[in-house]
Amino acid sequence: MSVELTSNSYGKSAIRLLKVERSNVDRVHVIRDLTVDIAMSGAFTDVHVVGDNSRVLPTDTMKNTVYALAREHHLGEREEFGALLAAHFLDASEAAERVEVTIAEHGWRRLEVNGRPHEHSFERGSAESRIAIVTAVRGRAVEVTAGIENLVILKSAQSAFRGYLKDRFTTLEETSDRILATAMSARWRYRTGEVAYGHAFDGARRRLIETFATHESASVQHTLYAMAAAVLDERADVEEVAITMPNKHHLLAKLAPFGLDNQNEVFVPTEEPYGLIQATVRRGD
Repeated sequence: MSVELTSNSYGKSAIRLLKVERSNVDRVHVIRDLTVDIAMSGAFTDVHVVGDNSRVLPTDTMKNTVYALAREHHLGEREEFGALLAAHFLDASEAAERVEVTIAEHGWRRLEVNGRPHEHSFERGSAESRIAIVTAVRGRAVEVTAGIENLVILKSAQSAFRGYLKDRFTTLEETSDRILATAMSARWRYRTGEVAYGHAFDGARRRLIETFATHESASVQHTLYAMAAAVLDERADVEEVAITMPNKHHLLAKLAPFGLDNQNEVFVPTEEPYGLIQATVRRGD
């Protein structure tokens, strides 16, 4: 029997890093809390086929490199730190042809003491993470994708779902007034060239949030598309937007057995099962 290795990848995932950035002029600290994933692919056939490890950079070395470079360099934007790591691993591994670095940053908020933000005490923020994905391939321009993960948002008006296909198993009732809630993940790929990553991220996130809040929604799909299109309309440095929106259902509580009506006021939040809506929107030619 003839077999062939058609693809390969290896790396280190879930590298946890917390760095305290201390100001030289005052006592104010900044917390940078990151999770880093590294994936490397290339000319690694021999390690799979004949067990030759001579071209394999250990994944433990990858982990150590993240901590060492975090010490030697100012982290800056997540995209910048990701590009630094990707370039390092291409240099460190002659066999590597492609390196992808994914960085998720987890937010911390300053505690307030006597009505003022404290210099070095924090509380964990929301479950939302800011994402940066840097892909470096030998001989090509670096590709940078940014995004957010697990942003939980809800609107209690301007959301409908009606006019859908029905068959004999359909029990869902049409509605012109429902809760729309989701734990959204979004990725947007930047065009090559100079990008002010912090400013670009803030602008893209703002357009997603504003559009979600104000869009007259006929469905989750309808609002998802409007959100992606709004980012592309405002951000000339973004090439495409991919959004995932699990529908966090809120079902109208049935109060009729108790002699009570329910004018879209009392709902039952459910976790499973849930609708999962995904789409990618990119610029036309």
